[in-house]
Amino acid sequence: MSQDFWRDSGYHLLEPDSSGQLPVTDDFLRAYFNRPEVRPVEESNDAERQLHARLLANPREAVSVERLAAVQDADAIETYRIVLAFRDRLVAAGTVEAAYLGLFADPPDPGQGEPPVPPLFYDQLVQVLVRQVLNGTDYPLRARAGELLFREQKVTINEGHVMAADAETVEMYASTGGFGSLGKLVAEAQTPLRTIELEVLGEENAELYWTRDTRFDTVLNLNFAGDGLDALCRVLEAWVRHFLAVEVSLQPVQEISDERWVWHIGLDTEGTRLLNDLYDGKEVGEVRLARLLSLFRLEFRNSGDMRPDIAGRPVYLALCMDEASNLKLKPQNLLVNLPLARRS
Repeated sequence: MSQDFWRDSGYHLLEPDSSGQLPVTDDFLRAYFNRPEVRPVEESNDAERQLHARLLANPREAVSVERLAAVQDADAIETYRIVLAFRDRLVAAGTVEAAYLGLFADPPDPGQGEPPVPPLFYDQLVQVLVRQVLNGTDYPLRARAGELLFREQKVTINEGHVMAADAETVEMYASTGGFGSLGKLVAEAQTPLRTIELEVLGEENAELYWTRDTRFDTVLNLNFAGDGLDALCRVLEAWVRHFLAVEVSLQPVQEISDERWVWHIGLDTEGTRLLNDLYDGKEVGEVRLARLLSLFRLEFRNSGDMRPDIAGRPVYLALCMDEASNLKLKPQNLLVNLPLARRS
């Protein structure tokens, strides 16, 4: 039986169409105006309260510069500018998928007065999209691996084991011991906190993920040829299939020993830099190589989906942590950098 998960992601405010895409709904738009940083506060004037009420009633309503100016509070006006610009992108795109891709094909231009898109909004879109990609799954390790696409991870390497834990959760436990504001008070008083160990998911205990899917407090083992890395491969294959309608296969590899290496993609900023330097024959020190978590070989199941000049050749991917042992995937890289054949 398929599982329901990530109910606070906004996915349940959407309804997939017949092609599996996610058309933008009023309820999905409305959720952005219901965010705490957008809702009126005690100091808000009548103009802001009226604007907020109107947008909840009709989240697609146009808002003039004059109506925004009537809000008067500069911070509130800037918040509305950012959220309304993002709303307009969603509405113009029509689907969450098109809106997400549009953020990279046509990013906001500050020179044209376009406000930036908060990083949180990127991650929210990815979570909704990964939820759709994984819809119908009953395999909890894939859901946990899917978190890597939209939540930064803190990586620990101990006795050869590569462990990825949610960075925000790790930080919370490090500063509060998991006890929230009370933990902060205790920490400031220099009282030892109770040690809390996050649970490492494996085949034998993976089902517990379904009861903790919104807590982001489980650890994924990314060892070579392990179940966690395999789950990530399957998620990335499904990610490509959903957006690009092409079938690819990913497998971890321990090295690139390919004299005809022609194409590579970093799954994160560090991975991109490392592969670029290796490809160019630059010297890469042991310190940087130690941050390499995994290499992958990606192959198109139908070589006709590739650019004709490199059809049939593999694409190599790299997954790296940074100097602070953080891992932040850029899932858009797989969508905008694959060597796809032109489509008529």
